[in-house]
Amino acid sequence: MLFICTTALVFGLRYMSNKEKMAMIERGMDPGVQKPRAAAPTPFLSLKFGLLMAGLGLGLIAALFTVMADNMENKYAVAVYFGFILLFGGIGLIISYVIEKRWLDQQKDL
Repeated sequence: MLFICTTALVFGLRYMSNKEKMAMIERGMDPGVQKPRAAAPTPFLSLKFGLLMAGLGLGLIAALFTVMADNMENKYAVAVYFGFILLFGGIGLIISYVIEKRWLDQQKDL
């Protein structure tokens, strides 16, 4: 069943792509030339990933100490690990956003 669905998806995508190219040819456009997509500048990408990784690491350590201090059962320990990792990772991304926002506001004022 999975093979049939995958095959139908591939053929469907090829069919729609062909129809799109034929419509472009009918309108006098060159189907080989596509508009370049403008990539958004990402000057803070390293900061964002760095703070995300630091947050994930802190979450892992905090979860480890919490589980060790409470002597939790294994089924609850997994939930604590996931919760702390996601919480601290999210905090890292929020800190990254605040830093980016402040820097961009300072650049606007100049």
